[in-house]
Amino acid sequence: MFSSTDAQLMRRALDLAANGLFTTDPNPRVGCVIVREGQIVGEGWHQRAGEPHAEVHALQQAGDLARQASVYLNLEPCSHQGRTPPCSDALIRAGVSRVVVAMQDPNPLVNGEGAERLRQAGIRVDLGLMQKEAIELNLGFISRIKRQQPWVRMKLAASLDGKTALQNRQSQWITDLSARRDGHAWRARASAILTGIGTVRDDDPLMNVRLVETTRQPVKVLVDSRLDVSADARMLASPGVWIVTALQSDAEKPSLWRQLSDAGHRIVSIPNAQSKVDLKAMLRWLANEGVNELHVEAGSKLNGSLFREHCVDELLLYFAPQLLGPGLDMIELPSLEQIPGESDWAFVEHAGLGRDLRLRLCKTASLAAIGA
Repeated sequence: MFSSTDAQLMRRALDLAANGLFTTDPNPRVGCVIVREGQIVGEGWHQRAGEPHAEVHALQQAGDLARQASVYLNLEPCSHQGRTPPCSDALIRAGVSRVVVAMQDPNPLVNGEGAERLRQAGIRVDLGLMQKEAIELNLGFISRIKRQQPWVRMKLAASLDGKTALQNRQSQWITDLSARRDGHAWRARASAILTGIGTVRDDDPLMNVRLVETTRQPVKVLVDSRLDVSADARMLASPGVWIVTALQSDAEKPSLWRQLSDAGHRIVSIPNAQSKVDLKAMLRWLANEGVNELHVEAGSKLNGSLFREHCVDELLLYFAPQLLGPGLDMIELPSLEQIPGESDWAFVEHAGLGRDLRLRLCKTASLAAIGA
């Protein structure tokens, strides 16, 4: 069904879509290529929610040359009126003859309807070229739509013996600059960065993107069951932090609650029966707020809680070639009576970064849930 030329042009559409890696939330990252008589006549990508979609940019560039042209998209064109008009209708009006789509849009407002509308207009639609790569690009969007929760990526930097800090809690720096810069690139693509009160108390981090260029800072999310954070914490220096607590009202700590609110931070109560933050409910709330990818950089206790509650979809592990001996573990987990027969995790990528090694693993059940 697909030729080597089709693959090259879809690769180009995916590369264009990646231009919106840091900016499209809560929308998906989409690229579009329009080809006529073997020549690219239009290209575009979606840049920000509320702004024109990739198809519109490409059609504007192509003009009349779009008639009888082929179109390559990493995601099915939309068929509903949102903040922008339906892209399927724009393609029909332009008179294109063929649309090659990497994957169907999981949004129930589209979900095959965009492709069907094109077919009814006499346009050939070929679906499924480089679907795996298309899913990888929009893991968070697909997770939010299909599962009503973000794609949760946990980042950890450790020594070869799995320690994230010395016994005295010193942790800067285990990994080299190239690995830290790579970690900031993963921060930048996330909708939100989550940490816990223990990390804020111990390390007082900024929790922002600094080592790579970005036009958008992810939302900072702090899990703080008892609202113990200091108003002077560095991550609170700029307004807009979402603080998730188990306190059900401002009655217990009215002064701090008011001070944080007046500083422009948002305090949300999501308690469980144990007077801790309900982590599963928190993920559903974050999805409702438009969070596609949630990047976690926390301490071993919160990491362990997220694992025990089955909240983690992906591990981003950076290992430095050194041994630290006694120190802090990556994840606080209960002891096991026997070694599990099968792993819930699959290696998906490894890369050398200077002297360090990066490993990516995804939970197999999470991949299955989003159709990867």
